[in-house]
Amino acid sequence: MTAPEAAVRVFLCDDSAAVRGAMSRLLVSDPALRVVGQAADGRAAIEALSRTPADVVLLDLEMPVLDGLSALPRILALPAAPTVIVASALTQPGGRAAMAALRAGAADYIPKPSAASGGIADPAFREEVLAKVKGWARVRRRAARLAPGGVAPRLKPPRLLAIGASTGGPQALAALFSAFRRPPAVPIAVVQHMPAGFTRLLAEHLATLGAARCVEAEDGMALTPGLAVVAPGDRHLRLKREGGVLRAALSQDPPVNFCRPAVDPLFASAEEACPGGVLAAVLTGMGQDGLAGARAIAAGGGQVVAQDEASSVVWGMPGAVARAGIGAIVLPLPEIGPRLAEAVGAA
Repeated sequence: MTAPEAAVRVFLCDDSAAVRGAMSRLLVSDPALRVVGQAADGRAAIEALSRTPADVVLLDLEMPVLDGLSALPRILALPAAPTVIVASALTQPGGRAAMAALRAGAADYIPKPSAASGGIADPAFREEVLAKVKGWARVRRRAARLAPGGVAPRLKPPRLLAIGASTGGPQALAALFSAFRRPPAVPIAVVQHMPAGFTRLLAEHLATLGAARCVEAEDGMALTPGLAVVAPGDRHLRLKREGGVLRAALSQDPPVNFCRPAVDPLFASAEEACPGGVLAAVLTGMGQDGLAGARAIAAGGGQVVAQDEASSVVWGMPGAVARAGIGAIVLPLPEIGPRLAEAVGAA
């Protein structure tokens, strides 16, 4: 028998004592987690973390004395730097701060829940926090022992690249888009499970990382080579062909796999619009959204790539695809971007 892994050491930094108390109770409800310290501002957090190492830091962005965005680079510069997940308000300024934190080295973000949704007691918020803290801790521990990937089949040039992601997805998408050294020769469509308001900021963030132009999708928008569109929060993104032009179709149809936007509607409609010509990538995320659409793409002669377990924060979505027997190519995240870039003429 192998020895169980030590509990994940979590440090909390938030100026609200009530929030720190509620978050601490949430975290210690899982026996795999241990809260090793707390602080009310960024300066106190840096001082405490220099004495008490942590695996993961939950860092509020709006605090007195030293805010989270200012404290972030100093925390990441500490010996044995922890993985940092930032917490931001579910607002446009909060979203911009979260994207700035991702660019500065934060691993992920957690939108603060509203009182109307139940606050920290909201089961969906609890599930997201626990998944991200444990998932990023696993990625951190695996990083030192990741084995190089094997030789995978060469991807053939597609007519469309479709990408689906959830938990841990923003940084996975950043890695992919950073690999595009030239404008892709095909359109790209992305579904990332993310609240409304954050998706436009995600698109703006991805547009700064590589040679693909990236925008939030609009209803009726034409998808052209070199353009990547991100599904808006709370809207499904489907693709349709009108007079030979590939266009985005947005809707507020009921959630699919408990999600809106969902990956399955994008993948299924992509196969209908570009039969046999879709290259799909399923990245880190909870659940199995994308599986049904990936089956349709594979059955139609398209190609499916799934992120491997070792590099995924949560191996739910890509794991479901990998185990489905549809011939998906399973690759570690560092290899996916270059493979996709080569396939779409952007290497």
